[in-house]
Amino acid sequence: MTTYDDRASLTDLTTTAERVRRSVESVIEGKPEVVRLSLTVLLAEGHLLIEDVPGVGKTMLAKALARSIDCSVRRIQFTPDLLPSDITGVSIFDQQRREFEFKPGAIFAQIVIGDEINRASPKTQSALLESMEERQVTIDGHSYELPDPFMVVATQNPVEMEGTYPLPEAQRDRFMARVSIGYPSPEAELQMLDVHGGVSPLDDLQPVAHAHDIVKLIEAVRTVHVADAVRRYAVQLVGATRSHPDLRLGASPRATLHLLRAAKATAALSSRDYCLPDDVQALAVAVLAHRLLPTAQAQLNRRTAEQVVLEILQQTPVPTAAGGAAVPMPQHEPGGAYGGRQQPGARRL
Repeated sequence: MTTYDDRASLTDLTTTAERVRRSVESVIEGKPEVVRLSLTVLLAEGHLLIEDVPGVGKTMLAKALARSIDCSVRRIQFTPDLLPSDITGVSIFDQQRREFEFKPGAIFAQIVIGDEINRASPKTQSALLESMEERQVTIDGHSYELPDPFMVVATQNPVEMEGTYPLPEAQRDRFMARVSIGYPSPEAELQMLDVHGGVSPLDDLQPVAHAHDIVKLIEAVRTVHVADAVRRYAVQLVGATRSHPDLRLGASPRATLHLLRAAKATAALSSRDYCLPDDVQALAVAVLAHRLLPTAQAQLNRRTAEQVVLEILQQTPVPTAAGGAAVPMPQHEPGGAYGGRQQPGARRL
């Protein structure tokens, strides 16, 4: 369990996260759940995939998050002619020194914004695989460590749009969560016209946290307690995707790890040093759905991966604090950034 110093760190976490949240929400109006999920992924040492139609603020969200933290930021505009070396870097022969010198690519930053990632070829997309998983880049047999913290925030357009390439399964599996921003409400859109009508709010956005603060907060998230019952619950949810008749590809063990890490970050953001089943439920759709591949029959029946995850959530018994008979969770409502409403009244395990 956590010590007094750990509890103090969690208090600092909620205070710092609140400052970052307010800063991002000053740019992204009417989407508090999307902003909270972005913070959750950052503190869980993950990467975020933002998928939606053009013009709803995908890049704006990524930039607002990056500018709210005083750290190095690089933006990569993915295009069909982008090369892998443009991302990772390249070794160039120095004529005077008679040796090769490594020139770092755009991936060498603490927050990397990949704009329209699915407009690049799969070969270029795969240049991110090692960086996102191992936080290093290997060029000509030499490995170069990436800075800490390190987060990739990628945006992509729906794959049905012209000039896009579907992300490979291995690439999607590297992203901890996927979120769709969606269209704003009429009130939020009216407010956006007032705020964005003259100048961009990004111009006045100042950092409200430092990179070393985020590193400390990430370490505080690692101290969050997860009971065995909650761990088994996460394993059952992920395991159910591998045997579901409507899926031809289930979630990987990496998905289970990402789900628990994100649940720990959610608990910390709620000022708790322990995880509840609610934390796992709230993140299941965002963490699992983009990794799943429906069968051809499910696609003909217009069954989406999100619907399958919601069905698994309802059918999988939820662990109880008393250790008695578990009960299935209530029916979720799709549409939230976290994939539905949380089950109220759960107790600490």
